Amino acid sequence: MDQQPPWAATDPVGEALHVLRMSGTFYCRSELTAPWGMTLPRTPGCLWFHTVTSGGCELEVTGGESVSLRPGELVLVPRGDEHRLRSAPGVATPDIRSIPHPMLDDRYVLLRHGGDGDATRMVCGAVRFEHPAARGLLDLLPGLIRVEPTAGSDRCHDTLRLIAAEVEDLRPGGEAVITRLADVLVIQALRQWLAHDPAARTGWLGALADDRMGRVLAQVHRDPSRDWTVTSLAATASMSRSAFAARFTELVGEPAMAYVTRWRMHVAADALTSGDATVAELAGRLGYRSEAAFSRAFSRTVGESPGALRRRSDRGVSRSLVASLES
Repeated sequence: MDQQPPWAATDPVGEALHVLRMSGTFYCRSELTAPWGMTLPRTPGCLWFHTVTSGGCELEVTGGESVSLRPGELVLVPRGDEHRLRSAPGVATPDIRSIPHPMLDDRYVLLRHGGDGDATRMVCGAVRFEHPAARGLLDLLPGLIRVEPTAGSDRCHDTLRLIAAEVEDLRPGGEAVITRLADVLVIQALRQWLAHDPAARTGWLGALADDRMGRVLAQVHRDPSRDWTVTSLAATASMSRSAFAARFTELVGEPAMAYVTRWRMHVAADALTSGDATVAELAGRLGYRSEAAFSRAFSRTVGESPGALRRRSDRGVSRSLVASLES
């Protein structure tokens, strides 16, 4: 139902990142002069990122961490929590929606703001992800992820340098280049965190990195319609049925077959919101003998019927994000 990446069977973490297909993105190129400040409202289901290309700023997540950012540093606010940016501590931070910001296109904004002091340039953005399972991954991330220039983050910072070069010398097509580089940057930053933060070695993320459980998860993600059983999953892990069942529940936090069902419903929800299949087609593709049986499993797992989800889906996320920041 979805073209799978060639690394899916051997790289479960790569598989997880593959489902983070970005849609509904909002980007802002900022030219700021001290004193300046702004508050970015809470945007559930969105990941915010900020990178300073010149100058510096303070970033504070409401009720959470506060950091100073300098050129070459990147910070993610994965869960879309309210946060503030400012030139120095104590500077007023009005809601960004009250600050004029001309649209360069339907998802790209130029923001000029501040007084007569030192200049700071930034690229910021809000990203929403298409695949419903991506929300589960984002929920596991900390409230703030900071990527500093280190030997282990060279690729991420190579991308940052390319973005900085485009911002400093904006040429025709520069906004399109920055937008695509920012997409790459978000994935690189998440990969950096997954590879190096101890928190990424627990729960579902830890299971992805586990040799045997990761192999099983990758196969389920790759072929959700297969007639999976605990026995066949245990064989994939080269474990006994009882040992596999206990280990899977310990790492993932739910029994293996419950996970298989939930993943199938994630796949179905993705297809329904994108209009790729009807309810009847999904029932057949995912191995259900009737549309009614599929609909019951979907409603039980997702919390609403397949038809209700299709009616509610909003394919204009990027426009709604921009509208919310202009209102």
